[in-house]
Amino acid sequence: MSFHDIIHTILTNIGILLKVTIVSVILIFLILLFIYPVTYESEVSVLPPEKGNETSALTNLLGDRSLSGFFSFGMQSANSQLFIEILKSRTAALYVVRKLNLTRYFGKENEIDAAYYLSKKLNTDLTKEGIIKLNVDVSSGLIPSLFDDKDSLKNLSALLSNTYIEALDSINKAKLTSKAKRARQYIEVQLKKTKTLLDSVELRLMKFQEENKTIALPQQVSAAIDAAAKLKTEIIQTEIELGFLETNLRKDNQTIISLKNKLRELRQQYDKMQLGSKDYLLAFSDVPELGKKLSDLLRDVKIQNEVYLLLQQQYYKEKIQENRDIPTVEILDEALPPARASSPRVIFSTFLSGVFVFLLFSIIIIVKEEKNIKLQNQVKDN
Repeated sequence: MSFHDIIHTILTNIGILLKVTIVSVILIFLILLFIYPVTYESEVSVLPPEKGNETSALTNLLGDRSLSGFFSFGMQSANSQLFIEILKSRTAALYVVRKLNLTRYFGKENEIDAAYYLSKKLNTDLTKEGIIKLNVDVSSGLIPSLFDDKDSLKNLSALLSNTYIEALDSINKAKLTSKAKRARQYIEVQLKKTKTLLDSVELRLMKFQEENKTIALPQQVSAAIDAAAKLKTEIIQTEIELGFLETNLRKDNQTIISLKNKLRELRQQYDKMQLGSKDYLLAFSDVPELGKKLSDLLRDVKIQNEVYLLLQQQYYKEKIQENRDIPTVEILDEALPPARASSPRVIFSTFLSGVFVFLLFSIIIIVKEEKNIKLQNQVKDN
């Protein structure tokens, strides 16, 4: 059948096509307006998390610049993609279900089923700038205009979206607090050990000075002691950090491997200093015996004192992080009750359905007309 024949067939049957289309459009319009469930969506926007903002704030508060990387992994913010995964989790859905008591509202037997049902209604989106957008579908029942309160549905859509952000903040805050607590407990143990060592070495130094009176060390020796103390302090700090990481990460983690290599190099440098390497101005092996004992004691006191101060600063930093109650999620636009329903789009859907019905019945008539033409041709041939 040619294009001309198709147009001719449509124009010939335009009356019946228009009647069917108009009746279908009216029927679809009435269904969408009075029967089809109405859905409301209220969107909330969240700014991308700032990486390491908690660590830098506390470091500035304590004036602690030497510990900028020490245990900092425990307080780094999650990225936007991780935030989305948290929002999609069962834990977040359960938080919302329990907070708003939605089990009975959804007609479910338990909170788990209600949380699963709620998760399917959650919509999330991540922009290229890292901004998270979230909304939850809230639908009415059948014949919504008769049995449902539209204002309640609109308010619920906004409440669900905002409560989901509360859930995100609660879960993320608990995660940061848990990491800070583990770090604080670990540092607390190291603090006690270091304090015991510090008290012991200070007592030995005091007894030595009482027995041998005061001995003034040459300036060169004092400089070497300071250098050795700094190096040994860094070794102990790296050992403590490595010990904590090994309890939380896999052995083949790149951070652990890097710290082990760093520790090996530091120990080699310290051994060179002890053995009298030419890389240093003065080796402790070249100091007279009495002066060497004093230098060893002074060096040990310096080391333990530095380590103790570092641990003490980090301990209070983790303790503040553990007990702080500052929001970890920054809202850009809070969810508000929507002015209109997101679906159905009555006019657009009705128009689209009318076009579809017109084309469908046109195709049916064209196919039927073509079959009739073929049948007539066969009769003529016979």
